Amino acid sequence: MTDVADLLVTGSVIRTSDRARPRAEAFAVRDGRILAVGDRADVEAFRGRRTQVVEVGDAAVYPGFVDVHNHHALAGRTELFELSLAPSLALDEILDRVREKAQTLPEDAWIVGGAVATTLLPTLANTATRRRLDEAAGGRPVALMEDSRHNRWASTRALELAGITAGSIPTSGVTVLDPYDGTPTGVLLEAAGIPVQEAYDRSGGLTPEQHAAASRRGIELLNSFGITAFQDAGVSVDILAALAGLDRADELHAWVVSSLLINDEIFGFDPIGAPLLDRGEEFRTPHHRPDFVKIFLDGVPPARTASFLDPYPADPVHGAHFHGETTMTLDELTDWLRAVAARGLGAKVHCTGDGSARLVLDATARVRAEGFTTPVQIAHGQFLAESDIPRLAALDVSADISPFIWYPGVIPRALADVLGERAEHSQPNRALLDAGALVAGGSDWPVSESPNTLEGLQGLVTRADPLGRAAGTLWPEQAISAEEALEVFTINAATAMGLGAETGSLTPGKSADFVILERDAIGGPAEEIVHTEVVSTWFAGRTVHER
Repeated sequence: MTDVADLLVTGSVIRTSDRARPRAEAFAVRDGRILAVGDRADVEAFRGRRTQVVEVGDAAVYPGFVDVHNHHALAGRTELFELSLAPSLALDEILDRVREKAQTLPEDAWIVGGAVATTLLPTLANTATRRRLDEAAGGRPVALMEDSRHNRWASTRALELAGITAGSIPTSGVTVLDPYDGTPTGVLLEAAGIPVQEAYDRSGGLTPEQHAAASRRGIELLNSFGITAFQDAGVSVDILAALAGLDRADELHAWVVSSLLINDEIFGFDPIGAPLLDRGEEFRTPHHRPDFVKIFLDGVPPARTASFLDPYPADPVHGAHFHGETTMTLDELTDWLRAVAARGLGAKVHCTGDGSARLVLDATARVRAEGFTTPVQIAHGQFLAESDIPRLAALDVSADISPFIWYPGVIPRALADVLGERAEHSQPNRALLDAGALVAGGSDWPVSESPNTLEGLQGLVTRADPLGRAAGTLWPEQAISAEEALEVFTINAATAMGLGAETGSLTPGKSADFVILERDAIGGPAEEIVHTEVVSTWFAGRTVHER
């Protein structure tokens, strides 16, 4: 027998996410790849004298979870090098944390971090509150991200270093001014915050070693939740270099697909666009694939920067007929999709309104008619016109959904404040699946506080907050089954990001990426899914996390 396994895994519950064989009793692994899947007797034939055998008993084995949308390095950086704030903190609590951090820092050191709740922004948008931030920071420059990671709150010193004054307002985004004295409040929406990020970077930013540490820590945390593949939804050259360096050192314990920024409404990275795309291939390694671009087509609904087909409710600033805006016209988006396709790359397009989602579909229809088969993902896809739902399957556009941020909570409350009843009809996942669309699961961590896939699985099934932070359900008719939810966060997500041949299911030939859970999470009550512990996570046949 030449095909002797390095590893045999056996158990009473092995879910494969492979519809050809959804359940199995055992599988064999050789050289980090799955050799065989089947009954115990079949797989036992691959046992040799040195084969490691893992008998999981009443525990359960699933394919490694796949997260189609996160910002792993941003999360790692926040934990290791920044001020980490829970979005639930009130203003006084945030100021206390800033004050504590300031006491540990040199006189003009930056304080950066997050997240501040979206719902707090109106409270922060005045000179008096900015001065309270100045006092807490001891006059230091402060830049705190808001929970969507699209907006910032900056101190007076940070505004000065960024060159933002009443007479020098950034041309992009929205600089919120105090209604009484006309000066910048420090609340900076979308791209208005980029000059602050650039000022921080000029002060030194992070070293290459710190960028590597941030990526390493982000992936450690993902592994701890059973995640073995993910797509980072917006990378810089620093992040690309960190990932490639980790893989070349055999320290990258996940498949990673990177999304190269075409435009940048929030991060302040440089370079972006064509100059960044020109460099992507430098950073390709066996487990790191710079295979996608990221396009911001709109902003976020709470800031009225998302694009909708129907207008927002009237307000004093925007009037009664404001729909939001897209960052590109149909022709501009089509040109970019065509250029991206010519490079052999896919496109992840940020759309939080149904107007921007329709624009993606219209542009994709054009490039499909020209013969381009480039992968396209609608990122977030939380609001879709009913008539557009069948178009995703027809045009082979994936829905990158982030069920972590549609539970009753801070962001959904902010959505309801600005959209009214429309907010109750988001994430039409049942309709998407029924229409044949590829629905892929992502966390959008650290916009969500945790990348725990089990939260996503439970929320897809119950349409309720899995952590019990708020009552109620969101459009319960759009619930999907637990088995479908597992596919959303395994084979569907892997397929959407171009890794379907490598991972996402326990199938012969694929990478031996799997998670052992203390029990069959999706086999019992839906309300208990999130209360399941990860025992261990395996990547390419090796343990990368143990409880």
